[in-house]
Amino acid sequence: MQVNKDEMLAIYDAFQVPDDARLQEIKDKDLKAIVITEDWCGDAMVNIPVLMRIAEAANIDLRFSLRDDNLELMDQYLTNGTARSIPIFVFLDATDHQYAVWGPRAQVVQDYVTEVRQDLPSKDAPDFEEQQKAVHHTIHEKYKNTPEFWEEIYNSIVERLIHL
Repeated sequence: MQVNKDEMLAIYDAFQVPDDARLQEIKDKDLKAIVITEDWCGDAMVNIPVLMRIAEAANIDLRFSLRDDNLELMDQYLTNGTARSIPIFVFLDATDHQYAVWGPRAQVVQDYVTEVRQDLPSKDAPDFEEQQKAVHHTIHEKYKNTPEFWEEIYNSIVERLIHL
């Protein structure tokens, strides 16, 4: 890992799972997960540390797969049927059958990203790239510095694993 390593480790160090009975319920399911990701991805930077904490608490074995090296796998989990959005967490049961899929964002985080992006000019505007970089920077900073997002991500993942 080369990109976002320090930020991801900072989130990992700062985030702790709450005392939550649901984690035992998840642990009892004997799950493992495949994480489809890339290190340059800001969403991976914020979601993976939270997942790692959940995995530690619920004894979930995590395996990582780089999206760009495994497009055949990625293409089985397209967002809205078209986008190779990451990260994607594929949870498997004890018999290696797919149990649940989560990603690429918790709904609260998606709502924030949608709101921030709504002011971007059209892609053919002369300042589109500059504006897009500024928006990405804003989102990146929010991800790094908003523990409430981390809690929303935690709850989103846990709810996905409980309510099946």
